[in-house]
Amino acid sequence: MDPSERPHIVSITCHDLGQHLGCYGIQTVHTPNLDTLALTGVRFENSFCVAPQCSPSRAALATGRYPHANGVMGLSHDGFGWELHPNERHVASLLREHGYETHLFGLQHVTQYVEHLGFDRIHGEGMGRDVASQVANFLRGSLSERRPVYAEVNFFEPHRPYDHGGVKPDASAGVFVPSYLPGGEAAREEMSSLQGAIREVDTAVGSVLNALEDSGLFDKTLTIFTADHGIAMPRAKCTLYDPGIEVALIMRWPGEDIGGGRIVPDLVSNVDVLPTLLDTAGVPVPEGVQGRSFLPLLRREPQEVRDAIFAEKTFHTYYDPMRCVRTERFKYIRSFESSFLVEVPGDVQQGAIFRTHVGRYSTDRSSLVELYDLQADPLERNNLASEAAFRKVERALEKQLWRWMEDTDDPLLHGPVASPAYRRALERRPLPDTD
Repeated sequence: MDPSERPHIVSITCHDLGQHLGCYGIQTVHTPNLDTLALTGVRFENSFCVAPQCSPSRAALATGRYPHANGVMGLSHDGFGWELHPNERHVASLLREHGYETHLFGLQHVTQYVEHLGFDRIHGEGMGRDVASQVANFLRGSLSERRPVYAEVNFFEPHRPYDHGGVKPDASAGVFVPSYLPGGEAAREEMSSLQGAIREVDTAVGSVLNALEDSGLFDKTLTIFTADHGIAMPRAKCTLYDPGIEVALIMRWPGEDIGGGRIVPDLVSNVDVLPTLLDTAGVPVPEGVQGRSFLPLLRREPQEVRDAIFAEKTFHTYYDPMRCVRTERFKYIRSFESSFLVEVPGDVQQGAIFRTHVGRYSTDRSSLVELYDLQADPLERNNLASEAAFRKVERALEKQLWRWMEDTDDPLLHGPVASPAYRRALERRPLPDTD
């Protein structure tokens, strides 16, 4: 593809959002800008991430490879220290190699060595409104005279604390409490705070979209919006239940006939985003990429769609390895260690819901295998594992999960996974006394 024919790409992400938007049916949240993006683009109804934590999910989004394959099996920041394997290629690097000018706005949570990712310029971080202002100034500049641009815009919101930067709770349209959470004042309090933070990020997204239209590049730009994982609530973030792995995915591409307001019901995974973006840019997909491009699906062309998505968790606060396969109807989760019923991250533990219902989440895990019929039991409460009526389904999904682990060379197949902290501890072990 001639460089002049390649679309600009504006990739926008945020933290801890899941699908908690008006366009995904949450009527009490104020998200007019993202709802408009969905009405003028394509919304993927069954979009999932590969990991219910920030760094592993973002690393998969950026490399098209699962966390256990790219090396980021836990958080990347100081104190945890998970890193991409040296030979991993970030989307910015791949696009820059093929003529794109690459820019990073806001946070990145993939590595402590951002200079290795392949960005031509790294702009500042900050609150969503500040990052959006940087992006708007950039887009309103002389962008049309440059090479095709890849701009990655990562907003902090709606990560906890929800009042970061003075953001206020929002209950102006009521408060929606998901059914998997306990009701009561504690839940309404936390969810209204979340709604305020989501309103803040929607305003920031609106600033970026308005600047894109003002720049005259609207028709030449593919815009994508997604989140890293589910909302930061108990039994969501850090779990492989749907509230932990479902993510918004919205794409708008005025230069292509992809439809406005179209809803795609097929299963897609965020490991598929990188090969899709490369396809749109006419850039070869490198060998070893584990996702599959859904560009034909976006263009309403025939495509063999996924019959399942896969997700994983290895480390977050502590070692809790688990893997899952999810089809349209069933989900199979395999845990590899005994632990609490669900992991509740430290920031979520500070919230009123967990503090009011500690016993609800801190009991022991009763089974290492879970099987759910998502049609009959969308809240994933009734574990069907070992039930005679579902034995055939369980065995088929178990086989499919092990095959995926083998095909992607999951290190769990070779024994327990050592964390960076464990490896650093061994490095400091004194040598035997040679006297």
